Amino acid sequence: MTGQDLYRIRDFVPEFEVIAAETARRSRALASRATIRRDIAYGDSPRAVLDLIFPDNPAPGAPLHMFIHGGYWRSGEKADHSCVAGPVLAAGGIAAIVEYDLMPGTRLGTIVSQIRRAAQWLADNAAGFGADPAKLTASGHSAGGHLASLLAATAPGETSAPLPPVRGLMMVSGIFDLSDIPGSFLKDENRMTAAEARDYSPLSATHHPVPVRIIALGQEETTPFHQQALALHDRLSASNHLSELQIEPGLNHMDVVLALSDIRHPLGARLQDLVAGS
Repeated sequence: MTGQDLYRIRDFVPEFEVIAAETARRSRALASRATIRRDIAYGDSPRAVLDLIFPDNPAPGAPLHMFIHGGYWRSGEKADHSCVAGPVLAAGGIAAIVEYDLMPGTRLGTIVSQIRRAAQWLADNAAGFGADPAKLTASGHSAGGHLASLLAATAPGETSAPLPPVRGLMMVSGIFDLSDIPGSFLKDENRMTAAEARDYSPLSATHHPVPVRIIALGQEETTPFHQQALALHDRLSASNHLSELQIEPGLNHMDVVLALSDIRHPLGARLQDLVAGS
């Protein structure tokens, strides 16, 4: 990649650190007043854990929603994203905020498998913590949007894949064509190979039916995010898969997470509706 790197978000969002700090602050605030079961293992590695966040007086058979944080597959902490549980709790749902192993120490295929395993663990164990496995939905931001998309898709490098039973997906600011990533500023940070980029790009994947698929991003995102969101939306639509494209004015790659966590914002309201089943 030559010239300005359109994936280096810091270059386009001067308030990068301020927004990240505010996201973490709101997450701490929500965690301080919510009932949380922390660091529940869904796999074998130390980071294969999730937090469950419960609404007040949850009804039996509550909806269940899994959120996957971003960080270009090489950074990010679930504790800094608990605020996304806000719209889930408002819908009477139980939120699962997921952690996963990071590149370059872990390869991309393993991370994809971990996220699928986390979703399957939630479905398998939902009844034990008061949720309905038939009401499982998922969302993710940035790299998390990429990973969320593969919960209902067989990646190009896979002949088959065990997929969890999700009934709705929301991919926010996702990366759906990984071909530029190995040559981007991330080349020394996540060390993604060309083969990994080819094998796990959702734009080349086989997508499977899901009742609700939402592709969302901020209007102020850089060009690749717009191009890839539109391309995935068009591909899904051409394959007769339901797909909603939601572009939010005034939002960038960072503050879109704050909007997602706020039921007063159209993005947070859409997440609440997804969890509630509409």
